[in-house]
Parts: sequence; structure tokens; C-alpha cells
Amino acid sequence: MPSSELWAGALSLLLIHHETGCPHSALNAVRLLERLCEMDGVDAETRNLCERASARLSRQQETRHACTA
Repeated sequence: MPSSELWAGALSLLLIHHETGCPHSALNAVRLLERLCEMDGVDAETRNLCERASARLSRQQETRHACTA
């Protein structure tokens, strides 16, 4: 099971992104969530939530950087 520091880090990055719109926080949250998904001891429901959050953040970043030309 991942340590509480990893979970706290992911939650912190999500909140920073939500509060400020910081794209670096979103990118780092995606990376950390993906890492958490791959760790042993994570149950299926938690893994699914991490994957959904990661995918949503990734889509937001792609939309934000999409070229309108």
C-alpha cells in the first residue's frame, strides 16, 4: 500500500491545480496518480478513481493547449 505521503502529495497537487489553474500542478498530479495506480496494495475502486482523475486532468491540459488555428 502506498504511503500516506504519496496520497497527500497527489491531493495537494489536485487542490493547487483546482485553486490556481497551475498546469504544472496538474501534470505532476497526473504523474503521481499514475504511479499510485501501478503500486501493489491499491484496491480496484481506488485504482479506478486514480485513473479517472488522471484521465480528466490530462484531457483538461490537452484542451487548454489545443491550437485554434
